[in-house]
Amino acid sequence: MSQPTNKAVSPSARQKHDQVFMGVVMGVQQEVQASRPAQAGALAAMFHKEQLSEALQGCAMLIAGWNAGVIDAAGVARAARALRGLDRPDLAVRVEGLVKIEEDGGAE
Repeated sequence: MSQPTNKAVSPSARQKHDQVFMGVVMGVQQEVQASRPAQAGALAAMFHKEQLSEALQGCAMLIAGWNAGVIDAAGVARAARALRGLDRPDLAVRVEGLVKIEEDGGAE
């Protein structure tokens, strides 16, 4: 399986879309941090904690990439996969939309 490719973002595009990009990432972080396991029990709590950690690490990768002038494709994939694991496909779609932020405002 090939690695996802990072997408370069120009400084002008970063400036133009910074508020939207950071708003999406910060909103996702807040939503997942406020989430609770879908079921009771130690196994469900452990799975939830793991997926929460993966989602937050994916978001951190996105922020680091954005600050370096790229949209980190691995961060997008990691966060989206974890968000789907947390049963939040709506948030996964928003994160995946960040790849198109220059085209149409992305995940607004």
